[in-house]
Order: sequence, then C-alpha cells, then structure tokens
Amino acid sequence: MDAAEFRKRGKEMVDYVADYLEKIEKRQVFPDVEPGYLRPLIADCAPQDPEGFEDVFKDIERIIMPGVTHWHSPYFFAYFPAASSFPALLADMLCGGIGCVGFSWAASPACTELETIMLDWLGKMINLPEEFLAGKDGQGGGVIQGSASEATLIALLAARTKTIRQIQSERPELTEAEIMGRLVAYASDQAHSSVERAALIGAVKIKNVPSDDTFTVCGSALKKVLDEDKAAGLIPFFFCATLGTTSCCSFDKLLELGPICNKENIWMHIDAAYAGSAFICPEFRHLLNGVEFADSFNFNPHKWLLVNFDCSAMWVKKRTDLIGAFKLEPLYLQHHHQESVVSLTRALLSGLQHWQIPLGRRFRSLKLWFVLRMYGVKGLQEHIRKHIRLSHQFEHLVLQDERFEICAEVVLGLVCFRLKGSNELNEALLKSINDAKKIHLVPCHLREKFVLRFAICSRTVESTHIKFAWQHISQLATDLLKTWEQNHHQQ
Repeated sequence: MDAAEFRKRGKEMVDYVADYLEKIEKRQVFPDVEPGYLRPLIADCAPQDPEGFEDVFKDIERIIMPGVTHWHSPYFFAYFPAASSFPALLADMLCGGIGCVGFSWAASPACTELETIMLDWLGKMINLPEEFLAGKDGQGGGVIQGSASEATLIALLAARTKTIRQIQSERPELTEAEIMGRLVAYASDQAHSSVERAALIGAVKIKNVPSDDTFTVCGSALKKVLDEDKAAGLIPFFFCATLGTTSCCSFDKLLELGPICNKENIWMHIDAAYAGSAFICPEFRHLLNGVEFADSFNFNPHKWLLVNFDCSAMWVKKRTDLIGAFKLEPLYLQHHHQESVVSLTRALLSGLQHWQIPLGRRFRSLKLWFVLRMYGVKGLQEHIRKHIRLSHQFEHLVLQDERFEICAEVVLGLVCFRLKGSNELNEALLKSINDAKKIHLVPCHLREKFVLRFAICSRTVESTHIKFAWQHISQLATDLLKTWEQNHHQQ
C-alpha cells in the first residue's frame, strides 16, 4: 500500500468507523457467538502472497463484527464506561502516524513534554494540590500509564524500594530478603483485584481492611489492622485507598486514613480509576478531599473523560521516589541534554521511562490534548453530569417498583440493584437479561448478596435508553416471578 492508496483507504475506514458509531444502536449489544467461533472462519496460517485491502475490509463485517461486544452502544450498561470520542480517535490516528517510541526526551521531545504539560492541565482541572504538579520546577508530576492496575503496581514497587532503603539505612544488619519477608500492603476488602495482583508481583504480603456497612474503609479499621501487624513484628509500608470501588462505587475515608498513613510512614496510593473524572465538577470535588495526604494518585480518563483507551493518569508528590526505584540508564539511552535544566525539570530530561514498567511508550498525550481542547472543561463537565442525571433517573425507576431494592448509595453513574429475594432469583434475572441481548449488565457481590450493576456507559446514551432498559428489566422480572411462583406451587 503506497501513500495514494492509503489516502483512499483511510477515507473509507474513517467512513466505516463513523457509520459504525452512528448506527451502533441498531447492532445487538452482545454477540451470539460461542467460544471458538473465530478459528473455522480464518485460514490456518498467514497467506504467502499479499491480499488486497478489499478482501480484508469485507471480512470485518463477516468475521470480526459478529464477535464484538459493542461497548459504545447506548444499551451497554456493564462494567464501567470505556471512553470514546471523535477527537480522541483522530489523535490516535496521528499517534500511529508519527509512530515514535517516546521513552526519553531525546527519543521524541514533544512526546515527553506534552505529556507532562497535559498531566498538569488535568491535575489543575481536578484541583490537585500543587505538590502533585510538575510545573517548571515542582518536585511532583504526572505520567500516563496503560491502566490503573499498572499505576497501583508502580506505586507499590516504589513504596517497597523506598521502605527497604530507609530500613537498611537505620539497620544495616538487615538483608533485603529479611525486610521483604516482613513487609505488608493493605487495601479495602472492596478494592479491585489488581491491588492484590500488584502485591503478588511485588512479592509482598497483602491484607484486606474490612469496610463498614457503606462498603467504605474508615480510619479506625485501618489502625486496628496496623496495630495488630506491628505487634507481630511486621512492617506496614503501603495502603491503597479506593475512590469509587468497582462493585458499588463507594469511597474510602481519605481524611481519616491519610493522617494515619503519614504518621506511620506508609505510602498512601489513591485508586480513583472510574470516579476520578467526576472531580472536574466542583460539586463532586469534595470526594477527593484528603488527597493532600497521599503519595500517589491515579484515575482513568479512558473510562469517563472521552479519551480512548489507553490513558491512565498517575501523579506522584515526589517523583524521585519513582525514579529512584526504576532508574537504570545504559549509555544508548543517555543524551547530551540530560544535565541541562533549561525551563524543564530534570525528571523530564531523564525521560518518562523511569516512571513506568515498559521502556517504550506511545504518544498518548495527543489524545488528551485534542479532547481537552475540543470539548473544553465545560463540555466534559456536562458529559459527566448527564451520565449522573441518567443514573439517578434509573435509580428513581427502580425505587418506584416495590419488588426491587437499591443496594448501595448512588453517588455517580452506577446503580446497584436487585429483586428482593434470593441470590438464585437474581442470578436467574441477570441470565434472562443477558440472554435476551437487548441490553448488557454484569453482577457483583455485596457481602452475601448477588447484585446487578447498572452503569451509565455510552457517550450517546439518552433518557429514552434508560426508560427502555428499565421497561425491559421490569418485564423480564414479571415473567421470571410468575415462573418461580408456579414452580414453588408445584413443589
């Protein structure tokens, strides 16, 4: 394919994507295929001779689309939103076209510098304390990770290195292995499984801190666990607080937890993967109060801020804690600007590869730059507020039906609900919803209860889609309850 054909085919692909997104509502939200559907449709091995674009293009609808779950359908209410917008798609095209691997400042100066500036923009939008911003000579700063899971792992590894070095400076007789064996990380029993996974990769113990009746961790619960572990000779070093838990969007009490972590010299990382985007709205910023006690903070613009995956924003108060844990600099990665401060920070010039697990990095900040400029803060605030209005609309519909109950406070764009009754009944309801394939939901467990999660996801979702979803759920519930009553009488 030469440049001339690329122009022609590129326009066709843009038309195809635009049509796909414009007409996505007409597609069945969840596919009909069975596991293994794809192998019989595709040749056993790659072709020896080149095929034409037309052959590949026509196979998109024939082979790929039948197996796609349409995350951007207005009938998709599962998991959490996956952000998408036309400005972000255009930026992704440019990112692919430039094709730089921006591991150091010299590898692509614009890639490194724009990322640092965009994370400052984003930090200011959510009113992050100044310490987290790079500015021209700040000690903190932001970096784009691939996911919140990566950010948690990076924070945990940095905390581990910092703690080991600190203890060894005080007690040189202790080996790294001896200290590692006593380190403990902590997170809420409602925290995402990625926190446990980070501890597994980091080879440290992790303990769950019990949450209260509102699925929130408070200071007294953390203090109790810390006191027990210190008495047993263990070394608490890391706590991951969650703002907007995956199951029900609950919020740990930062203002109680932060001072405890600071006093005990424990690294506090905040995972606000989904909820963080809402903090751009002044009326939800109070949910972030206490961030000033944290060492690191992360949220995903690729969930709710119209920036396509992947774009997970992470900030640290002291970037030296991160760089100190990950910096290795062979000669081929060094460059002659390294010791020159100019108007940039030294961290920038050494490169963002020291802030992450991979060496290579894509030019992801282009997506943020396009979206923040073309929507503006006000446009993004309206997007968030609209989703929250729709979640309260759904909550109101559920509350009007006495057969159902709401299982957790509706704060942002997630509603946790269920039929009053057994877990088996609710499992059957979810199965009937997803088997019908008109809308798509996923469940969670809140304590012993099986609960249905209704997340407002699509950029194009409207009030009519919410009404349709509720009528559909309500009718399926009516049919299910009739069947259950008949079966009960027969027994």
